[in-house]
Amino acid sequence: MTARPYPLETDYPQHVAIIMDGNGRWATQRGRPRKLGHLQGAEAARRIVRVASEIGLSYLTLFAFSSENWRRPGAEVSDLMGLLQRYLGGEHRDELEELDVRLRIIGQRDRLPETTRHELERMEADTADHKGLTLVIAISYGGRTEIATAARNLAEKVQSGELDAGKSTRPCCNGTWKPMIFRIRTF
Repeated sequence: MTARPYPLETDYPQHVAIIMDGNGRWATQRGRPRKLGHLQGAEAARRIVRVASEIGLSYLTLFAFSSENWRRPGAEVSDLMGLLQRYLGGEHRDELEELDVRLRIIGQRDRLPETTRHELERMEADTADHKGLTLVIAISYGGRTEIATAARNLAEKVQSGELDAGKSTRPCCNGTWKPMIFRIRTF
């Protein structure tokens, strides 16, 4: 069942991105454990996914864990990976099903713990045919890495003859997604 009582008009942004930043800092500034801040951030993301689905947004990208985050203490990284599994594959799985959300993961999957990676891949496969909001989670991403990967992919397509470099005017991102129009950064 798709929850879309208020579909967006065509002239509204169809792809919104949120850079989830500052949750641990928020908790620390209040004398609370960083883990609590991450939990509050995950709850906020859950609510945003519901509202985005209900208003008929096509794509929501959550930049959740950058490649720089691997430098955090091991226990904090482990907590963040656990939260990811809990929210996407555990207790909130039914909510994603109810909202008909399709999950896509971008970033360096090979850096993720095996159990996290497998759970995310399972969720992607299980939601591949959903027709509602496409929720894109960026995990282990970084600007330089993403640019280098895109350039490498374009070069391979030119070399294989799949793409004519002299005639291509398309952006290097996945052409099946709407361009990102609106980006929010939390602090």
